[in-house]
Amino acid sequence: MHKNGSILERILPGIARQPKFWALAIVPLIALSAILFLSLDNAQTYDLLKVNLNNKSAISSVLQTDLSDASQAGAKTLRVAISSVISPTKTLEHYQELLTHVEEYLGRRVTLILKPTYAEVNDLILGKRVDLGFVCSLAYVKGNDDFGMELLVAPQMNGETVYYSYLIVPQDSHVKGLIDLRNSSFAFTDPLSNSGHLAPTYQLSLLGESPATFFNRYIFTYSHDNSIVAVTDGLVDGAAIDSLVYDQAAASDTDIASKTRIVSRWGPYGIPPVVTSPGLNPELKRELKDFFLNLHHYDKGAEILSKLKIDRFVQIPNSSYDSIREMIVELGW
Repeated sequence: MHKNGSILERILPGIARQPKFWALAIVPLIALSAILFLSLDNAQTYDLLKVNLNNKSAISSVLQTDLSDASQAGAKTLRVAISSVISPTKTLEHYQELLTHVEEYLGRRVTLILKPTYAEVNDLILGKRVDLGFVCSLAYVKGNDDFGMELLVAPQMNGETVYYSYLIVPQDSHVKGLIDLRNSSFAFTDPLSNSGHLAPTYQLSLLGESPATFFNRYIFTYSHDNSIVAVTDGLVDGAAIDSLVYDQAAASDTDIASKTRIVSRWGPYGIPPVVTSPGLNPELKRELKDFFLNLHHYDKGAEILSKLKIDRFVQIPNSSYDSIREMIVELGW
């Protein structure tokens, strides 16, 4: 269970006393409370958020529930977890139509579970309390190596199944590369994010540095769009961002392109995949794979994919993520 202030425990000690930190820290909390209509006061806790996809128009159908509700789901329920690569608001906007279509295709009720950190989604998959997950590449690698998280399919975007880590700074910044951010403030996304944590930390190691020795202060924002906001609003001097998230955000919001610059691009890395829990029923796994691999073949599926900026879903080998494994080994993670 995570209390309202628990995010502070995951941030570098002393940052909470910084005025700019508070301006950033409330961004995900405001989004969560405004969109999901949950009151998160000091006396209240939440464990997971469950979305009823039967009512597509009613975001207020999100309800507070106990973890046992998901673990006791019936045989005709598909439990889906999504890592907060983007904020809860945008996660619902992006995935609701896709998952509603999964529900119609399989004839199963779909329960969508949102968790604030990548590690919590991995824990759900480890405990077989969800069946299907949309996870970050690093979270997949750790889950696959640690407990056998299974790779199902991956999205192909712009003809590729790779992505990058962007180092972004304010448009008017003097910074030309990572080295110029010494003694500055920095935003990571999640401790289990490849593009938002592992990749930039690895780049620091090549300089003989770590986040603690290199930056004056750093924070975790727990979504890439929050990290972008941190840079555009001048709350931090730089951030490491998922290239897919940044490119889509910049294309739809001209302020992002006008207020930020990409000064480094690291990668490529295997794209964030769709995964299943270890030992998922083989028939259900086959049905899910067939659904994703054939989605682009018919009009409704192609329309959904187009909205998500995905060409199609494809199968890729586990070795696609070896460059991430190499960085893990080098850093001793």
